[in-house]
Amino acid sequence: MSEARKQRLTALQAALAAEHAAVYGYGVVGGRILQERRSEARAAYDAHRARRDALAREVRDLGAEPVAASAAYALPFPVPDSDTAVLLAAELEDRVAGVYSDLVRAAEGELRGRAAGAVREAAVRAVRWRGESVAFPGLVERAGTASASVAPSA
Repeated sequence: MSEARKQRLTALQAALAAEHAAVYGYGVVGGRILQERRSEARAAYDAHRARRDALAREVRDLGAEPVAASAAYALPFPVPDSDTAVLLAAELEDRVAGVYSDLVRAAEGELRGRAAGAVREAAVRAVRWRGESVAFPGLVERAGTASASVAPSA
C-alpha cells in the first residue's frame, strides 16, 4: 500500500471514529434538548449516521475493516439539561469538522470534495447551535485538542 493510500485510510478511519462518536453524542443531545430544537438534533443525528455509513463503505472499498464504534463514549462535560445539550451539539460539530479537515489534507479528487463538504456542513450546524462562527472551521478546533473525537469510555 502506498504512503498516500495509508494516509487516506488513516484519515478515513479517524473520520469514521468521529462520526461514531457524533452519533453517540447526538443520542445524548436528543435526550436532553428542548422540544423546539429536537427536530434539529434529529436532522444532525441522521446526517452523522449517513456520513458514518458512507465512510464505512469507503474504508471497505480500500480493502480495510472499518473501525468499530465504542460501546460508550466519555462526554467532554456533564449534560444535565437542554442548555448543555446545545453546547455538546456545537462541540460535536467542531470536533467532526476538525477530523474532516485532516481528511481534506489527506485526500484528493471526489473524496477531498466530500470531506470539504462535511467540514462545511459541520461548521454550519455548529453555527446554528452556538449562534456564532469561527474564522476557519476545522482548523481552530484542532489547535487546542489532541484528539478530535469524543473519547471512548473504558
